[in-house]
Amino acid sequence: MRRDAGAGGVAGPPTGPATDLAIEALSWRVGGVSIVDGVNLALASGEFVAVIGPNGAGKTSLFNLVSGLRRPTAGRVRLAGADITGLPVHRRARLGLGRTFQSSSVFGSLRVDENVRLAVQAHRGGSMRAWRRPAADRGVAVAADEILAQVLLEARSRDTAGALSHGDKRKLEIALLLAGSPRVLLLDEPMAGVSAGDVPALVEVIRSLTRVHRRSVLMVEHHMDVVLDLADRVAVMHHGALLSCDTPAAVMADRTVQEAYLGEEL
Repeated sequence: MRRDAGAGGVAGPPTGPATDLAIEALSWRVGGVSIVDGVNLALASGEFVAVIGPNGAGKTSLFNLVSGLRRPTAGRVRLAGADITGLPVHRRARLGLGRTFQSSSVFGSLRVDENVRLAVQAHRGGSMRAWRRPAADRGVAVAADEILAQVLLEARSRDTAGALSHGDKRKLEIALLLAGSPRVLLLDEPMAGVSAGDVPALVEVIRSLTRVHRRSVLMVEHHMDVVLDLADRVAVMHHGALLSCDTPAAVMADRTVQEAYLGEEL
């Protein structure tokens, strides 16, 4: 059954668990053109929702509004019930909202473990010196090692981050987010540029975010096999609006979705 996600209400999970992220009638207009048009979407605690749609559908623009890179012209964003619509990016991050981007962003000249230690130190408000001996701040080193194990990078911890494959850099980006203990993760096309050989391990890392670590995940992704494998629900964007939001099987069988994307690659 298709779940209406239009102006009539928030497209939420089928049951009533705690809501980690609520996007309420969110809109963004530029020069009179609607880039994001009245999107309503609720993300339950521990839920994985994938956002799909062709280029220009408004997916990344939606992420920019939720993460604070852009200010909406209408609507609200709530994190665990708190209105964060007017907060800057760093305040949202402190409250538990983390985001990756389509292009990799790590400190390539530093070791993998040094990247994560810096992120842990930044979150805890401690020393930002990557070269400090681990024994001098054992708690940070232990936390970094645990996070690297979570993203399957413990064997690469002493390697230079710039030498990692693209797939491993994606894992490291997720590790940097986990260092901040986020409640909600926004993953913007994590499979972009990743080789076929690196995809399975990266999928398992992403799967563990909800299944093991109980984070809530909102992910933009073009690889439909990955979306169908990971998502609890799939939100379909079309011309800036949310066309449908339901289980993967229901969305794939939705005639409205099929008609909207006839001849277009999701």
